[in-house]
Amino acid sequence: MASLQDIGVAAGINSLSALVFLLAYSILRLQPINDRIYFPKWYLKGIRANPVSSGTVRKVVNLDPRMYLRFWNWMPAALRMPEPELIDHAGLDSAVYIRIYLLGLKIFVPITALAFVVLVPVNWTNDTLAKLKDVTFNDIDKLSISNVPPRSSRFWVHIGMAYIFSFWTWYKLYKEYQIVATMRLQFLASESRRPDQYTVLVKNVPVDPDESVSEHVDHFFCVNHSDHYLTHQVVYNANRLATLVENKKSLHNWLTYYQNKYERNPSKKPAVKTGFWGLWGQRVDAIAYYTAEIDKLSEEEVAEREKVISDPKAVIPAAFVSFKSRWGAAVCAQTQQSRNPTTWLTEWAPEPRDVYWRNLAIPYVELSVRRLLMAVALFFLVFFFMLPIAIVQSFANIEGIEKVLPFLKPVIEANTIKSFIQGFLPGIALKIFLIILPTILMIMSKIEGYTSLSSLERMSASKYHKFILVNVFLGSIVTGTALQQLHQFLHQAPAEIPKTIGVSIPMKATFFISYVMVDGWSGIAAEILRLVPFVIFHLKNTFLVKTEKDREEAMDPGSLAFSITEPRLQLYFLLGLVYAPVSPILLPFIIVFFAFAYVVFRHQIINVYDQKYESGASFWPDVHRRILIGQVISQLLLLGLLSTKEAARTTPFLIALPLLTIWFHLFCKGRFESAFLKLPLQDAVIKDTLERATEPDLNLQVYLEDAYIHPVFKGGDYQRPVIDEESDPIIVATKRNSRMGSKNGSSQSSQKLFLR
Repeated sequence: MASLQDIGVAAGINSLSALVFLLAYSILRLQPINDRIYFPKWYLKGIRANPVSSGTVRKVVNLDPRMYLRFWNWMPAALRMPEPELIDHAGLDSAVYIRIYLLGLKIFVPITALAFVVLVPVNWTNDTLAKLKDVTFNDIDKLSISNVPPRSSRFWVHIGMAYIFSFWTWYKLYKEYQIVATMRLQFLASESRRPDQYTVLVKNVPVDPDESVSEHVDHFFCVNHSDHYLTHQVVYNANRLATLVENKKSLHNWLTYYQNKYERNPSKKPAVKTGFWGLWGQRVDAIAYYTAEIDKLSEEEVAEREKVISDPKAVIPAAFVSFKSRWGAAVCAQTQQSRNPTTWLTEWAPEPRDVYWRNLAIPYVELSVRRLLMAVALFFLVFFFMLPIAIVQSFANIEGIEKVLPFLKPVIEANTIKSFIQGFLPGIALKIFLIILPTILMIMSKIEGYTSLSSLERMSASKYHKFILVNVFLGSIVTGTALQQLHQFLHQAPAEIPKTIGVSIPMKATFFISYVMVDGWSGIAAEILRLVPFVIFHLKNTFLVKTEKDREEAMDPGSLAFSITEPRLQLYFLLGLVYAPVSPILLPFIIVFFAFAYVVFRHQIINVYDQKYESGASFWPDVHRRILIGQVISQLLLLGLLSTKEAARTTPFLIALPLLTIWFHLFCKGRFESAFLKLPLQDAVIKDTLERATEPDLNLQVYLEDAYIHPVFKGGDYQRPVIDEESDPIIVATKRNSRMGSKNGSSQSSQKLFLR
């Protein structure tokens, strides 16, 4: 068990590493050669240009000593931009994401102050742990509820603080939900025109034997939305074509690399092996080989492109349907289109850059099966990951290692090594185990068939949150407790086991302190250094870049990675809520994390990250719900802990807290959640009216007709018919000779339709 000295060593190591990362960043960002690594957002906006080689500023190294004297000025600069300007600059998603860290400070700073003033003295002025036999403890544990004797009247203080902490958290969550909902509605009302404001994604278009998918969609909406329907774009299964395009781009990169290599050393022609990954096979001229491969792939690409466009089977039963007004799109997206609730399914279309095109080709009937299989896979993933978590937790106890591996005792008893193992190693080992997990969970979400990047990230975040909740938090407590107290479990009376668990849960605070310092201090400092993008950019700049356009493509601004960062952030809310009434010593470390992360991520949003999409903060209901899940868990754990303390008179008063938390969640859901799911028709009418008044000659047909074409067709030979929306309506005959349309939910009963 980590002692105060061990925690001090870990704090020193993590503080020093964070300082080194920040110092390295402060120096590297001043070098002109790194400008595109640390300020890519400004390049993408066209505001920043390459540093000019003049004076003491050279092309590679900055030799101006005055700039090095102000190398810490990025911190106040990150806080200087007002929130409205931040929204205009980076979008609402980024601005609201930053508010999560601010919410953490608003919740935990007052809770920490109150806990240290009230709870710490109540816990410290007891000697319960000193009287227990065969239980390892230290000064940190004496600050926790474990040091309060059973049946003590002091538990009334903990219960009172639990109610105060809960009410304060509810108040801040309610106010924040209200603010974010207002920000979203204002953002939607004021944002500029976008294709997704007029467009609906239609899925599961029923099969009609007499018409193609495109004709069926056109006729259905001409009849059922005759006054507002404008145009549509059918969806093609172009996944193989997209793969060919990606492979061709990869081959172009290799060709550029070998051409640059040959230009640097014309006396030696580069060669490559034609086998797997270039590890074996015939050795041939690299430039000629990749040129031939690109030509071959180009022919396949042209053939596949023609096949997709001309083959009716390549058209899947889905379409992007656009309307003449936002009001028309809102009505269609938020209503049922057919008597059969499984056909003509409509939802708001993602913005074009948010569409995940590969999953649009998945048949609707497969989605339920895919999601069931992934739910089973997630269960087993969570279950089998408990084993490495248990191994990690064994490092949290020197005594346990000595019992299993007694020959290591002389080595690990050294003060420095002992402090390193118990204060630093468990946290870094757990973080390493979690590195590959987000990639696995994102693949699972893609298999489930979600059709937008934002929904993929939200679903992946949901899986990651469940994993962290079960494995990182509950697994760390339960597994760690079992390993620490295994001897007592095997040799004591069954009635004593709950007591041992109750005493051990607060003692895990030292492990989580270690994890917070590794992940929340050093990890956040490493984020701003951007070591991986740093290496990749310079490799590309050295071997692949020929023009300024190539250099711009070599930039990797990255994004917030909501599917990874938000679940990890929720762990800090959970730890703070759980340990606030149990062991408040954890809270200052969490406050440092929230404050430090707020500054770092605000800086990254302003200067680095380029979001792939804009969802209008649609993720906030998930954030709100997960914080309340953490609060319910904290209340139930406190209830269970006090039940082991023989506090029969005080414990029942905690039963109301989880029920009140659930009621609060339902209240906020009914009060605010609709703002994140639906567009008010009143707002749609206002925007449409203003648009008609300010832009009477706007041609939406031209604006929308190519918005939702698959990216592999943009700039290619793909052509679509254009209907002049200003021309008079014409009458066209359908190809339908049967009445299948009515059976599939279509209301067409005549053989002629007005086509606008």
